[in-house]
Amino acid sequence: MRTLFIVLISIFFFSCNNAPTKSRLGQSSMEIKNGWVYVHLEGSPENIGYQHGFLLSTQIDTAIQATKYFLEHDTKHDWDFYRASAKNFLWNKLEREYKNEINGIVDGLKAKGLAYDSLDITAYNATEELAYYYVPQLMNKEKPNSGNNKAPGNCSAFIATGSFTKDGKIVIGHNNWTNYILGQYWNVIADIVPEKGNHIIMDCMPGFIHSGDDFVISANGILVTETTITQFLGFDTTGIPEFQRARKVAQYANSIDDAVKIFTTGNNGGYANDWLIGDTKTNEVAKLELGLKNYKVWRSKDTAMIGSNFASDEKVIKEETTFDINDKTSSPNARKLRMEKLILDLKGKLDIETAKTLEADHFDVTQNKNDNNRCVVCGHLEEDAKGSKEWSLGPFNPMGAVQAKITTADMAKDMKLWAHMGHPCGQDFIGAPFYAAHPEYAWQSKFLKNMKSYPWTEFQAKK
Repeated sequence: MRTLFIVLISIFFFSCNNAPTKSRLGQSSMEIKNGWVYVHLEGSPENIGYQHGFLLSTQIDTAIQATKYFLEHDTKHDWDFYRASAKNFLWNKLEREYKNEINGIVDGLKAKGLAYDSLDITAYNATEELAYYYVPQLMNKEKPNSGNNKAPGNCSAFIATGSFTKDGKIVIGHNNWTNYILGQYWNVIADIVPEKGNHIIMDCMPGFIHSGDDFVISANGILVTETTITQFLGFDTTGIPEFQRARKVAQYANSIDDAVKIFTTGNNGGYANDWLIGDTKTNEVAKLELGLKNYKVWRSKDTAMIGSNFASDEKVIKEETTFDINDKTSSPNARKLRMEKLILDLKGKLDIETAKTLEADHFDVTQNKNDNNRCVVCGHLEEDAKGSKEWSLGPFNPMGAVQAKITTADMAKDMKLWAHMGHPCGQDFIGAPFYAAHPEYAWQSKFLKNMKSYPWTEFQAKK
């Protein structure tokens, strides 16, 4: 009898202790498919965060550990520096909704026995703007020009509508260029139903409250992607973090005007981008070139707009970058020429299938032939003997196109997208032979073993 009593008491306390977890998890779910981790989250900010942290605890832990390790090597600043930055000028700029979501992620991680706090998750979400905008600013204060050319020059994207697409409606595509050591973790498809704002589906890293490389579909018909403005200089610690503004656009923008207003209000210059925005309700697309001091908007219902890390506005180029628009051998300029030609060649034909070929293109206009290097749309810097002067990278750097996403106006109505994890062209990165040939990068082998290329896969948000 005593044994039975102890068992019943144990079951009672186990059930009580786990009831909050079950309640907070709600209808959330996770599925791993073709290199992607699909996660459905819904509810209050606290519960969305909890579901995220709980369901993706292993992925978040691994990605943060890799980020810490990489940043210490790449920027010469340890994680304490990034946590201090989050505390000093990021956390207090966040709206309560996003603080609650971050705290929810922390709670979910703690429920799985992982000891992270809100500063860890905030610094992690702000990786790009801290490491490649704030740190270069500090470098230039210490030694003039030492922080130049640190802003990322990665990603290739397009948005098209009207006579440029097969059905006259919007088509949008993006491939993400980054270091493989971190890019391998940019493999989450987050389907988020918040209690306020729009239902969204986006790609992201585990633990991000925003997309980060920025490919977003909202249930209100807004489509968003971007490419960075390379060799950009400028950062304002008093501004609103870019990662909050990007998430707020995804969740609350109901028009192109809304998106522009949110992006430009409190702009801190972090992660300066050319934002490509579409509104499927009006069939209009726009490009917002957003620096720190300047911004410009182009918009049309019959156009194709591209991004490959070049700036277009003369004021942005002159006042906020060190970018040489006349250097035809630079990756952004070479990809710009190639994408302009592809867009014209595909005029009237752009759809899902032709967009897939565009994002996987390997033609180098500087050599007039196919190649694996920094000058092709599907970048492969691990095979680029020429190196990459504009990004201060040596030759054979293990980075390039790590994944891609595409959708159309009709697919977006059903909250659908196509996604490809790994090089869009289908090539794998295999670590062992690369490190044997290039031992200067062997330190990355602690986290980067291989980066496999998976098939294109269709995802749909849950209704």
